[in-house]
Amino acid sequence: MNDDEINRAITNRDGLPPKFPTHAHDAHFWEQLGRAIASFGFLEDVLRKAIFAYTGTRRYPPDEVEDKMDKWKSLLERAMTAQLWALATEYEKAVKDHPDNSTENVGELVATIKEAAVVRNVLCHGSWMMPDGEGKSVPRFTRKDRATGDLTVFDTKIDAEYLAQVQAHVTDLICSVIDTVTHMGWQFPGGAGPGKPIWTKE
Repeated sequence: MNDDEINRAITNRDGLPPKFPTHAHDAHFWEQLGRAIASFGFLEDVLRKAIFAYTGTRRYPPDEVEDKMDKWKSLLERAMTAQLWALATEYEKAVKDHPDNSTENVGELVATIKEAAVVRNVLCHGSWMMPDGEGKSVPRFTRKDRATGDLTVFDTKIDAEYLAQVQAHVTDLICSVIDTVTHMGWQFPGGAGPGKPIWTKE
């Protein structure tokens, strides 16, 4: 084939529908999606603060403090860049390692957070297909199972109501993580609620 036979083309940007490629769903759908994703971001921030709270209030013998401080700094640096699944794992370890922890079902809470993390990845990284007559859409998303390595294609239809339920569920998870800190009598970092402050500016 020579150059004269190639049917070359470029996208006609002026011919695209307004707000392409998000034009097919209504504004309410996108609002609910944005609120759900933003709530997951807030959950990650809360987990980081909870990790700080649990690891920063442990007591150590004086001769171990310097070594523990170096490790603590590295832990907090990792937490600042980690995403939801890894944060949940680190949070669980911090809770279980704390001698004053008063939350018995932290394993169940972490398992629920990890289940939500699967949905979070779909919402954040899925490519949204055209909605059906009811405004429901299946995001194109494939994940690999961490345990088996099997691939799973997401096939659940999602609408604004589904997204609102996800957002409410994440809000409940946020509150549950905060409760694990405040239940020990500590003030949650960054808040002004009840409890003893973990850290104050001099």
